[in-house]
Amino acid sequence: MAKQFLGKEVVAALNDRIMADAAALKEKGVTPTLGIVRVGEREDDLSYERGAVKRCEKLGVAYEKFLLPADCTQEELMAVIDQVNKNDAIHGVLMFRPLPKHLDEAAVIKALDPEKDVDGITDGSMVGVFAGTNQGFPPCTPQACMEILDYYNVDCTGKKAVVVGRSLVVGKPAAMMLIKKNATVTVCHTRTVDMPSVVKEADIVIVAAGRAGVVDASYVREGQIVIDVGINVNAEGKLCGDVDYASVEPIVDAITPVPGGVGSVTTSVLVGHVVEAAKRKNA
Repeated sequence: MAKQFLGKEVVAALNDRIMADAAALKEKGVTPTLGIVRVGEREDDLSYERGAVKRCEKLGVAYEKFLLPADCTQEELMAVIDQVNKNDAIHGVLMFRPLPKHLDEAAVIKALDPEKDVDGITDGSMVGVFAGTNQGFPPCTPQACMEILDYYNVDCTGKKAVVVGRSLVVGKPAAMMLIKKNATVTVCHTRTVDMPSVVKEADIVIVAAGRAGVVDASYVREGQIVIDVGINVNAEGKLCGDVDYASVEPIVDAITPVPGGVGSVTTSVLVGHVVEAAKRKNA
């Protein structure tokens, strides 16, 4: 039976650190503040927003919402981005995507100040991830994966790591972050030949394929650590990951559950980025 890498344990440790940093800033007269920019009322956006607001309130971080109707104009949205960029009281910005199709999402992302990009969506933040600098912030989900590995004392140095998925949201930044931890990294994708044999060679596997249960027992072996980023809904209406947990868990050494794994850590990482942005601004 695999050891479960539980998000709640990582979250508890992260939250203690974030609250201490937020309290230290408040003693200097600085209240870390998140600006939430949302266009329309997609249910998944609203769900994530509720979670982010609840975590902000718990950790001593303020927030301000900038809400626009789904039929807003490009000019209206750009004006809001300009507003949050110029507001020194807002240290980090969470902008929900995807935007409605009539809006130029690339132009909006380009306009956002990377120093306030706490969700890692700007080119500036990507440069920071790929160059290994502190410009902007990495996307929250791959950062959550790294926090889990750190909390459970997984030394990546010299280990073989495989990332399944090559998106800019998870796959590519996760690969760069593993390289920074001195792992030897392979990225698998839809054109990878004989993916099960490639994944089976890894010591550490991060799965962000975007497809329920794509990694099953044929992909894994004893001794592996599996981090499942996926969030899907199965035929029974239950949340499940990109890993077929039932077949993989009895084989590997450690695995993150879904739910209760990476997703629960991601929100704390977001709030932690807001506090870090405030610290950088007031250093």
